[in-house]
Amino acid sequence: MLGVIAGDIIGSSYEGTNKAKEDFPLFEGDSRFTDDTVLSVATADALLNGGDYIEAYQEYYNRYPNCGYGGSFTEMAKVNNLKPYDSYGNGSAMRVGPIGWAFETIEETLVEAQISAEVTHNHPEGVKGAKAVAMAMFYARNTQDKDLIIKNVSDLGYDLSKSIEDFEIDKFDVSCQGTIPLCMAVFNDTDSFEEAIRLAVRMGGDADTNAAIVGGIAEAYYGSVPVGIQKGIFERIPEEMANIVVPFVKEFVDSDYKKPLVRIRDDVTKEESLGSLFGL
Repeated sequence: MLGVIAGDIIGSSYEGTNKAKEDFPLFEGDSRFTDDTVLSVATADALLNGGDYIEAYQEYYNRYPNCGYGGSFTEMAKVNNLKPYDSYGNGSAMRVGPIGWAFETIEETLVEAQISAEVTHNHPEGVKGAKAVAMAMFYARNTQDKDLIIKNVSDLGYDLSKSIEDFEIDKFDVSCQGTIPLCMAVFNDTDSFEEAIRLAVRMGGDADTNAAIVGGIAEAYYGSVPVGIQKGIFERIPEEMANIVVPFVKEFVDSDYKKPLVRIRDDVTKEESLGSLFGL
């Protein structure tokens, strides 16, 4: 969950470019959350509170309407008419991360991933992309065997035989068919959460979404997101999002989780400051 948001925010400054150097700053002045974070938090909200996915996606679009959503999604959401539109875009894959944490069996995980995808991305490739990411996260949090993770995702119908050197840098491919193999190669060819995020971003193209997907899988595999990166997240998301993210992490990821102390901004109230101090 935190890995998805971290990847999205860190990648947001570099979408459509490959200007990021190997040691690029993780958080820039224009680093911000985008639709990847908004809809992932919406998924988490639905799981926590028993809501309907399409209603959650519509509600969160209405709260945060200018966050870089896809064209078809925007056209429907802005008139409050979200419905399936046969999409195979990677939107189904980038918002499914919370489902990868929330269930105890792979069967439940795959069923729920399909449900979350089909409310908009009901093309078979859109559904498959959501299943692939949820599956990768499920196995990543339950095994340290990358070969097993890659094999299981491959069995959905992806060719995951390529290493990262086989992919074109700065190729802007927003399909699930193009996104999943790249993200799995980034995960497979790196050895830490931060290294995975950095490589996803340096590949350019749809950097925020690619890094969000990689971040979700990497968090599940490596067990956590570095505290410094967590602070960067909570400095950049509104309190109402944090009030979903923190309970979700406590419920499904780490029951002892505490939100890290973050910098107090001028627009943060005293109550919110106290909440940060006590991990609320």
